[in-house]
Amino acid sequence: MTDEKPGLFGIQHSNRDFTQNETWGKNQFNSSFPAGLTNYLSSKGLENNYLILDKDLKVKHSKISTSELFGINPTSDDLFFSFESPYTPYQQLVIGHLPRVDLVTQLRSNGQCLKPIEIKLTALPDNSTCILNEQYYGCEIVIRPDTIVYLACSIVFNFKDNLPQLKNLIGNSFDNIKDWSDGSEVWTYITPIIASIDRVILSILEKQEPLVMQPIWKTNGKSPKLVENCLDIFIWSNFAFTQLFLDVARGELSEGANKITRQVRTIIWLFKMLYDFSKDGQINHSKIIDELSYNTKNDKAFAVSGRITQRYMTCEELTKPRIQKKEIKEIILGGGQNLLSPERRFDAIIFNSPELFNS
Repeated sequence: MTDEKPGLFGIQHSNRDFTQNETWGKNQFNSSFPAGLTNYLSSKGLENNYLILDKDLKVKHSKISTSELFGINPTSDDLFFSFESPYTPYQQLVIGHLPRVDLVTQLRSNGQCLKPIEIKLTALPDNSTCILNEQYYGCEIVIRPDTIVYLACSIVFNFKDNLPQLKNLIGNSFDNIKDWSDGSEVWTYITPIIASIDRVILSILEKQEPLVMQPIWKTNGKSPKLVENCLDIFIWSNFAFTQLFLDVARGELSEGANKITRQVRTIIWLFKMLYDFSKDGQINHSKIIDELSYNTKNDKAFAVSGRITQRYMTCEELTKPRIQKKEIKEIILGGGQNLLSPERRFDAIIFNSPELFNS
């Protein structure tokens, strides 16, 4: 018998008590397990798949170490995992309350914030790709409005001491928009808005940084059974992530779309945040998201199916993830699997697969 307490690999200090049942609930597990997974990858000498943007506005594959992702060696005793917390260095960039992000890495010694990371644990394949051949499997990703706030902050942070540069990149043609809540008025500016966002990003391309952690868990088609090689991690840089929804919107426009979809609305949100910051040095994100709804609910920013994400994520690690299901017992420790609440698919698979934890 072991006296090891329930926990996750490499998470020694955090604001979650993994001996408590509620810490293994559906929402908390979906952000804490990935942190343990990337720690485990690092312990095996493996780096995370990193999607970055190049100077041609194309998403390319690279690798990023967990040390670079966290801003500190994951084995450091000074590393603190602060889940569902605000990344306070961004507080001065916004008016009002700064939203929380899934994970903020911090220094235990002085509380300094290191990195903000939004986490999206996704199933492979999703409903749109499960009927395709394995090499075409993809993951749906659903993005909440708070992620767009963090995206905007990660961009304007580079201009906080040089607003005229940001103003110049954006240009003054958008000063003619009288009512940003009027979709028909804003619609005529969509193409210039996209071009403006691209200009801003390209001007600070070397400053791109991790924003979204997307761990994948792979099953045998639509079945609830994990395949042998079932876990891996993809990291989207803030600029690669931006191109994900910009590209979808470009496609919609090229097909003659004439309405503001969720992706187009997200572009407007992001641009308005950059535009306002260039004018005022702060972002009133709540006002932007609330008032620029264009008759669509604000519960999520946008969702992208696996048929779309697959073209960006396709690689050997997507087809054959590097972590095997037998290794899950090395990530979930001390009987933590017994505390899971199996209302989510990934939780349920582990909860109902006790053989994963047999020696």
